[in-house]
Amino acid sequence: MRPQDYAFFAGLASVVGSIVLAARGHAMPAVGASAVLGVALMWASHPISRRYHGPMPAWCRWGLLHPRPLVGPANLTRLLDPHPGERIFELGPGIGVHALPVATALAPGGSLCVRDVQQAMLDHLARRAARAGVRNIEATAGDGESLPYAPATFDGAYLIDVLGEVPDARRVLAELRRTLKAGGRLVIGEYFLDPDFVGFRRLVTMAEEAGFSLDGWRGTRLLYLARFRAMPS
Repeated sequence: MRPQDYAFFAGLASVVGSIVLAARGHAMPAVGASAVLGVALMWASHPISRRYHGPMPAWCRWGLLHPRPLVGPANLTRLLDPHPGERIFELGPGIGVHALPVATALAPGGSLCVRDVQQAMLDHLARRAARAGVRNIEATAGDGESLPYAPATFDGAYLIDVLGEVPDARRVLAELRRTLKAGGRLVIGEYFLDPDFVGFRRLVTMAEEAGFSLDGWRGTRLLYLARFRAMPS
């Protein structure tokens, strides 16, 4: 487990502890102290993450199933706006919470290409896709800093709570720009409870440096989906 995961789970346990204390009628100072400690530990996971890059451990994949306001599949699909026949790319699909509905929206004739550094995640995604009858997902194992696709391959791309996990976010964004068609959509979702959270301002700066322009966003600076357009080279 990564150092940021230890900080995050310790903070989560402290927050849950404060709820238990409150439910049992303990004094508010004890409840407040436990809650404040929990929030501080969870927030401390962010700077730790910037020093220790890497994917969320595959054994934590159960955490991807919990509802995430705003950055869930329905809101992503509305902002990404996939159409049948298009080719879309997702980096870091995990178990496919977003991949399955996006791939469904691309049928018939379209495909979703996914890439993850953990084969265990891709295997789990493949099993879920098979059970759901989704057959237009193409998976490859590897990172996002060197994508095995030709320039201008994709109509769109997206990443949800992934960019902060990679060692070189700027290089990933440059690769996404290379493989997207001019005018292609890129949607990036971030949730501040994620240890690898990327702040909105930092994201916009990096994306513009890579050749994208901000085309709209939903949420707040701590919980958002941001859509970019690939600028002509």
